[in-house]
Amino acid sequence: MKNKVIILSICASILACACNTDNNDTAYDVTLSSLLDEMVDREKLTSYPAIEYKAGQVSSYDRRTVSKDEPGWWANDDGAGYERLDTIAGRYEKVMCDLNGAGVVTRIWMTTKEKYGTMRIYLDGAKNPQIIIPAYDMKRFPLDVPDGLSLTHTHYQREMGGVGGNSFFLPIPFANSCKITFEEPDITKKIPRYYHIGYRLYPQGTSVKTFTIKEAKSLLDKMVAVSNELLNPSEESGIPSIVEGTIKPAKSLTLNISGDNQKISKLIIKTSDPEDFMITANFDGVRTVSAPLAHFAGAGIGAPKVDGWWLKKDADSIIVRFPMPFKETAEISLVNISAKDVEASILAETNDCKWSERTLYFHTSFRSEDAIPVSPEYDSDDNLDWNFMTITGRGVYVGDLLSLNNHAIDWYGEGDEKIYVDGEKFPSFMGTGTEDYYNCSWAPVIPFLTPYGGAPRADEESSHGLNAFLRTRNLDNIPFAKSLTFDIEMLSWHHGTVDYNATSFWYGDLNSVTNATL
Repeated sequence: MKNKVIILSICASILACACNTDNNDTAYDVTLSSLLDEMVDREKLTSYPAIEYKAGQVSSYDRRTVSKDEPGWWANDDGAGYERLDTIAGRYEKVMCDLNGAGVVTRIWMTTKEKYGTMRIYLDGAKNPQIIIPAYDMKRFPLDVPDGLSLTHTHYQREMGGVGGNSFFLPIPFANSCKITFEEPDITKKIPRYYHIGYRLYPQGTSVKTFTIKEAKSLLDKMVAVSNELLNPSEESGIPSIVEGTIKPAKSLTLNISGDNQKISKLIIKTSDPEDFMITANFDGVRTVSAPLAHFAGAGIGAPKVDGWWLKKDADSIIVRFPMPFKETAEISLVNISAKDVEASILAETNDCKWSERTLYFHTSFRSEDAIPVSPEYDSDDNLDWNFMTITGRGVYVGDLLSLNNHAIDWYGEGDEKIYVDGEKFPSFMGTGTEDYYNCSWAPVIPFLTPYGGAPRADEESSHGLNAFLRTRNLDNIPFAKSLTFDIEMLSWHHGTVDYNATSFWYGDLNSVTNATL
């Protein structure tokens, strides 16, 4: 992706001009148009949601997974699960999700080994589907959705009999309910149908304008503008502050900024080798960022290239586009952890920030552990859920990097994510495999980059050795009022061990804390 340096207000004007809504959007709290705006509104994440939606995910996880206290907690037939089987107009339709209340589908991830069949989306209790997709393939959605909102995976094959793989981010809002089904061409055949459907559910009384193909067609120009912004990120200009120098071993380079109700809109760090440094950041006197610099960049071990909407890392520079609000002071430091003198610079551009009781601080937390056992014994009750991160306090989860060294002979990533919000006993997010969480499918993983992250590193076809996965979130962010716990199953194709390095990006209050190891 090429970088455009333009003022964010210009980008907002382009998106506004691209909008061709047909009627009365101001009568609604949430519309397709407003959701498209939100997808590319960086500042939106710096505040706890004014409309306190619940984020969640339904998936094809193995339905033997019921409780930590019961057998089947690590069951791995994750391409067979669905909610129930409905008979509609004489058809057998597998119900993939059935959501009640006002909400929006924010992400559809899916893959399969063949695509024959029909998906149907029923909104607001309609007897007939408003959206029909003649395949298990979001690239056959009845609208030419631009590439930045509709991704195919590296193993994707276009033909109906070929391997699938999509990550679809066009929001599908609904006022009262959303049911998504799939009709198999032959219900007796056992074809794996892996899927995640991410969603928001809004509180009662929220007015949501239901998705229609007609309105979506009227917004195609706006979709193209949003897609272009995701693929070619703009950057908000601000007042620059810079520090540079040669840093001796165990010494620091620090940029201090002060001002009333400000935010760092863009952070640029230049150095020849990010692995020489740790980065820390204090906002209003409290440390909220502490991580190895290469991991803070979304790259991980070896500092490979990253080129996303939030994070960019190339040969000699790192660009971080997460806004970082502060009331009075910001302090960004690079600590030289190498044995040699190293040159580096820190550039921050700041702007005014509208502050309220909902404003949150930017956090980056790092957690690592070596020699974690992975197992192919999926039906065993002796497997492990490794804690990726636990956060206590109020906040919004916006992304993470998993950088690892796999000592097993092949694939390590059969394990599902399990994300618990506000102390729930069963996770709001129950996944189907590590690569699925990171918006790809089918091992072995091939390195790839998208606006939403990717796989910056995958050294060997066997998956042995060094690997990295990155996921950043736009509409699929996760608000939490009290806590967020992110676990991941340690399942593999063969016994072995892995060294995991987990970096989490999130917004939270100053008194929100984690179990980070740095």
